[in-house]
Amino acid sequence: MNPVLDENPLVQSRLAKLEQWKKQGIYPFGQRFERTHLAADAEQEYSRLEASQGPEQAAHQLQVALAGRIVSFRAHGKASFAHLQDRSGRIQLYGRLNELGEQGYQDFQKLDLGDIIGVRGRLFRTHRGEITVQVDSFQLLSKSLRPLPEKWHGLKDVELRYRQRYLDLIVNPEVRQVFVTRSRIIASIREFLTARGFLEVETPSLHPIAGGANARPFKTHHNALDMDLYLRIAPELYLKRLIVAGLEKVFEIGKNFRNEGISIKHNPEYTSMELYQAYADYNDMMAITEELMATVAEKVRGTLKIQYQGTEIDLAPPWPRVPMLEALERYAGVRAAMLADDEAARSTAARLRVDLPPNATRGQVINELFERFVEPKLIQPVFITDYPVEISPLAKRKHSDPSLTDRFEPYIYGREMANGFSELNDPLDQRQRFEAQLAARQRGDEEAHMMDEDYLTALEYGMPPTGGLGIGVDRWVMLLTDSASIRDVILFPHMRLREESEGEEAPG
Repeated sequence: MNPVLDENPLVQSRLAKLEQWKKQGIYPFGQRFERTHLAADAEQEYSRLEASQGPEQAAHQLQVALAGRIVSFRAHGKASFAHLQDRSGRIQLYGRLNELGEQGYQDFQKLDLGDIIGVRGRLFRTHRGEITVQVDSFQLLSKSLRPLPEKWHGLKDVELRYRQRYLDLIVNPEVRQVFVTRSRIIASIREFLTARGFLEVETPSLHPIAGGANARPFKTHHNALDMDLYLRIAPELYLKRLIVAGLEKVFEIGKNFRNEGISIKHNPEYTSMELYQAYADYNDMMAITEELMATVAEKVRGTLKIQYQGTEIDLAPPWPRVPMLEALERYAGVRAAMLADDEAARSTAARLRVDLPPNATRGQVINELFERFVEPKLIQPVFITDYPVEISPLAKRKHSDPSLTDRFEPYIYGREMANGFSELNDPLDQRQRFEAQLAARQRGDEEAHMMDEDYLTALEYGMPPTGGLGIGVDRWVMLLTDSASIRDVILFPHMRLREESEGEEAPG
């Protein structure tokens, strides 16, 4: 027996009841139960019956079999009320001595909050107007040995909610709704893309080379092959191999893993959606992005004007398109002439007291200045375009300015929501970019891209002009559920070991 379980007096009481059930010949962790309705469906069906026949005629006509968890209980002599919760919601139960008999009613009163039961009975509406099941019989399906958190003073501790998400979902219906909405968002993304001819595919999560993004990977080792592998930081290079293969329109929804910090916007394991379309460019990808996001918002929220953390966000397309250098001048007063080359850019950053990595290039400085001074001001949806080539190793150069790329990122509420570009399909240019990234790694940049010879070989066979897009699904769910932290939209977010986190304030 768990020693903590033994010391808890409330648990001791439940363990005693467990033994009582067993002595009665009742197995307290029962078998399957065939239910006829979910709670919400039963209430809807009864309301329709009332509307067609009237309250008096409808009462007690509808026989139901429901199953779920007891989340409230009030005993009143020869009658007791409880609430049963299933995945659809809650419904009131009415257990009475007359219907259950003496032993049955004693057993009903012996139930604890958290017990999972199956009930059979008929529906009626109480004088207070609540649709209720008059219980004719019930079965104990699983005895709860630990008490649920008390309703009003229970599971409020943020870190405990993340660690014990199963309790969070039981006692906080609004949390459950967030994850129902998350599922609808992902389903809507799939529906949108498949309707437009995109093929959903699955690519490896274990990569021999960490590629597709500038990020620090998790590293592991495969014993049978005696080789190091990396959890994927992005599926990009495999998806573009499929474009080379002629699949032309592909997408993947899946997990990425990045060995980086944790914040309200970052979790080491997160969900992305990436798509690639042959014969398209970054303008096509911007059009898909705003149409996709608007379509999903309309489906799950019923409006394109949503409230996020007290701010109204208007998602209606088209969204403005602002080049990165123009945004720097508009929001930070930094003109392009102040960033003419590496030396001028570093000098400008020094005057603005912005810390830089050693030997920062012009492109890296532009990105640092942008993140520091511009990002927080981008509240309404906007596409930032034309990123420096140094920070865009997989994007096609602009014909008008080879120091920049045909790349964009949409921002909402000061947060990057996606990343897309015209894909670099020149294998010679791509090799040079990879070589520049390798040089950066040798200078200590652990996030710089690795050399991927097989990907270069694929490009050498020929990849058509292609547009690509990656969306951070978790951030999109945050926006559409008005959630302040990424941990609020991930069922089981990464946490420190419990002993390491004692005394720490839980991230919000």
